[in-house]
Amino acid sequence: MGYFKDILKYEKKYRKFTVLNIVFNIFYAIFNVLSVLAFIPVLGILFEREQKVSIKPVYEGIGNAGDFIKNNFYYFISQKIDNDGNIKTLVFICLLALSLFFLKNFFRYLASYVITFLRTGIVKDLRDNLYSKIVELPLSYFTEKRKGDIIARMTSDVQEVENSILSSVQVIVREPLTVIISISIMLYMSLQLTLFVFILLPVSGFIISSISKKLKSKSKKAQKETGNFLSFIEETLSGLRIIKGFNAEKVIEDKFITSTQNFKKLTTSVFHRQTLASPMSEFLGSATIIAILWYGGSEVLSNTSALQPDEFFGYIVLFYTVLNPIKLITTTFYNIQKGEASAERIMSVLNTENSIKDKPNATIKEDFNNQIEFRNISFKYKDEFVLENFSLTINKGETVALVGQSGSGKSTLANLITRFYDVNKGEVIIDENNIKDITKKSLRDLMGIVSQDSILFNDAIANNIKLGTQNATDEAILEAAKIANADEFIQNLPNKYNTNIGDSGNILSGGQKQRLSIARAVLKNPPIMILDEATSALDTESEQLVQVALEKMMQNRTSLVIAHRLSTIQKADKIVVMKKGKIVEQGKHDELLAKKGEYFKLVSMQSLS
Repeated sequence: MGYFKDILKYEKKYRKFTVLNIVFNIFYAIFNVLSVLAFIPVLGILFEREQKVSIKPVYEGIGNAGDFIKNNFYYFISQKIDNDGNIKTLVFICLLALSLFFLKNFFRYLASYVITFLRTGIVKDLRDNLYSKIVELPLSYFTEKRKGDIIARMTSDVQEVENSILSSVQVIVREPLTVIISISIMLYMSLQLTLFVFILLPVSGFIISSISKKLKSKSKKAQKETGNFLSFIEETLSGLRIIKGFNAEKVIEDKFITSTQNFKKLTTSVFHRQTLASPMSEFLGSATIIAILWYGGSEVLSNTSALQPDEFFGYIVLFYTVLNPIKLITTTFYNIQKGEASAERIMSVLNTENSIKDKPNATIKEDFNNQIEFRNISFKYKDEFVLENFSLTINKGETVALVGQSGSGKSTLANLITRFYDVNKGEVIIDENNIKDITKKSLRDLMGIVSQDSILFNDAIANNIKLGTQNATDEAILEAAKIANADEFIQNLPNKYNTNIGDSGNILSGGQKQRLSIARAVLKNPPIMILDEATSALDTESEQLVQVALEKMMQNRTSLVIAHRLSTIQKADKIVVMKKGKIVEQGKHDELLAKKGEYFKLVSMQSLS
């Protein structure tokens, strides 16, 4: 139940609703028991199966309080029968019973009403915290996780927690109160018979718990499979063009069907075990009642029990009142076991430690003055080092280009300078400050990023451009778009800067999306610009437009350019040629060509292609 407790920690914020729920449920439990007890002895008197009480009882201390209350009630009814007659007393009893049932259900409604605020509040907080955690966690976390699995944890897992665990909170509070009050009265009525009941109930409990052992593990597998087929859906929507182009619909569909078939088997098993809880507990309860009838009836008939026949009948009805709460508690136990699997998956995300976080004494760096230095850094994503003992200095105002084959470590440097990842050894220095000593926010405020993939959002063009500069004016957005050569095509769109560009900017061409990405970086106006293969996915015409925009953007800035197309970096102040995580050459374009080394080979290969 550890994860159940973790979920309930969110209850603290909504404590007032918990308190109200408990208060209303106490009243519900009291009226629930009274609605059963009130008319049983009364009918005994009414139909003359119980001796009337003609002398008003006298209070003789706390030890006899139960008898005093009971005899007072008998005396009241006896007086009413004598004064008003049997028929009027029967009407009174019916109205009393109706009032008790009304109050019982009224407080039940109030308890359910206030607990709704607790349930919906905790669900909202769980989703908010999950989203916040996902945004906070480093990129390395998501290289090992499937998107569909993350989405499943935020949707179906949270929903399962609400349905299984939070819906059970009401039962956990309400039904035990009913059981406690009922059993307390049962103990008062007959200690011997109630002890006999306590011998039978653990046997029933053992049988029920043995059925539920595998429920949690099956539920966990089912939720994991949910993540798998959500991943299939996400991948299918992203790669539909390729799937159709390669006539691979059947292949992908077969994978999806296999996943849903596994999910069907797991959920069928879970539901079968879950639905077994109610009938099994009802059967065991009925068996317990029959055992009580045999044992208690034998005692009453042989006159060895203090219970009178009417009281024994009342005892049986009272025990039957306890059965339904016990059955609900049993079903709730199953539900919690089912929900525990989802709670575990949620808490595993929320409890994940962020390996890239600010130091307690991290400083805020507001400007960039001198240079960036990679000082003897080594880094690996998994087992093998991508960079080892690597050093490079970039002076303020310089444009430094990184070139080399795929896997040489170019993009890794961009990931390290922005602290998307942390170096394993060495230091990344900005103005003699280790970037680990600077707050992540202030570090990234110094940088603008234009990546190979134009990451845009399903929103208006203006909102995409001002993503990192929310207080930007319309004039500033327009100026940034002009610098990025984007204003011309934006003006031709139906709603201009208020045009919604669709999912991932799908209504735009590749070159248009990239120019919006540049406009976004321009508007931020950072002193350091990082361009990670910003033109590699573009056609020649788009590349020329984007290249002009990039050159405008890089003016008076320090730029780290990762380039695949070498034609885009000929004007760089320094070109660094990388191979297997090491620098093999560096210099200006003409100098490196004259050396006839690695850079010359790269240029020659691109010229031939």
